[in-house]
Amino acid sequence: MFTDTRAWSSFSVDDTGQAERFYTDTLGLRVSRDDDMGGLLTLHLAGGRDVMVYPKADHTPAAYTVLNFPVEDVGRAVDELTARGVRFARYPAMPQDERGIMRDNGPTIAWFTDPAGNILSVIEEG
Repeated sequence: MFTDTRAWSSFSVDDTGQAERFYTDTLGLRVSRDDDMGGLLTLHLAGGRDVMVYPKADHTPAAYTVLNFPVEDVGRAVDELTARGVRFARYPAMPQDERGIMRDNGPTIAWFTDPAGNILSVIEEG
């Protein structure tokens, strides 16, 4: 039924202006905005994969990772994002180093949040 359907993902934020600045200026993504749809954002990702970010007044941040960014080198990505003001999350149950990177317990990964508190990650490909 859905084998030829181009599915897409979405998540909410409480402030699309703040989200747009974060995803554009901090992460460097191409973002379009549709004010006719209440400020709906579309994150344009590689490979034609778009993610919809919609405003929700009673937004509650997701308690799980909503978007993973595959990178060649998580350490380098963490350093670049830290220089741009991103803070990396620390989870007590996860064996992370001082920079928030978890290695040797599945894929090398580090988590951070957008301004609305949604969890994102940089995850090493390979």
